[in-house]
Amino acid sequence: MGSSVVDLGPGLAVALVLLAVLAAVAGRLSGLGQGRPVLVASARAALQLAVVSAVLVAVVGSLALAAAFVLLMVTVAAVTAAGRATGLVLRSPGAPRRVAAAAAAIGVGATPAVALVLASGTVPLRGAAVIPIAGILVGGAMTATSLAGRRMREELTARRGEVEAALALGLPRREALLEIGRPAAATALVPPLDQTRTVGLVTLPGAFVGVLLGGGGPLEAGAAQLLVLVGLLAAETVAVWVVTELVGRGRLLTGMPR
Repeated sequence: MGSSVVDLGPGLAVALVLLAVLAAVAGRLSGLGQGRPVLVASARAALQLAVVSAVLVAVVGSLALAAAFVLLMVTVAAVTAAGRATGLVLRSPGAPRRVAAAAAAIGVGATPAVALVLASGTVPLRGAAVIPIAGILVGGAMTATSLAGRRMREELTARRGEVEAALALGLPRREALLEIGRPAAATALVPPLDQTRTVGLVTLPGAFVGVLLGGGGPLEAGAAQLLVLVGLLAAETVAVWVVTELVGRGRLLTGMPR
């Protein structure tokens, strides 16, 4: 295996197929209705990673191409988050506005975190370093945007009467929506908070293991992982904040009380 995390041999293919089948069977037999989506997601992941791996060979050597690739990441993340948050497909009316709103939340969340990491000098300004760190932070902001938007949509829909009552009493629309929706949006931060609180005690995440396998020492691995986790907390907290403001101002979700 050498310094690689996994052995790129037949065993890897067998393990991936069996894991996908296990997840699909569990998704079907449990009544969750996720058997087919699991298989589709697994197949897409394999195809996408194969393509991305080939593309990265060409772009990591150029900072400009790396920046373009990061922009592509943000675009795909925005489309994904907009769909998850609103429950609407991309081809439904108003899609550009929803995607732009999701892109704003992801961009405003991830950009300061990426900029601070690069400005500190802890990560070299090279494509091979910028793409992974940007990908981690953009991915975290995407997840936070999806979860916050979806939880706010569900909560505001379930408690629509309370929002309308607040509006009838003269409360401004933004305040009425946020009074009900903001606590729900905050639950999007539970996963990153739990991950940060339990790091090293429950799991050793990828950055830590990657540095160790790359020849770094435990202190270097711990520092790299801490940088990633705190960066994720910053990116995701800001993204959730932006999502709440977007919903309060009627920029992301549709059909909210007026």
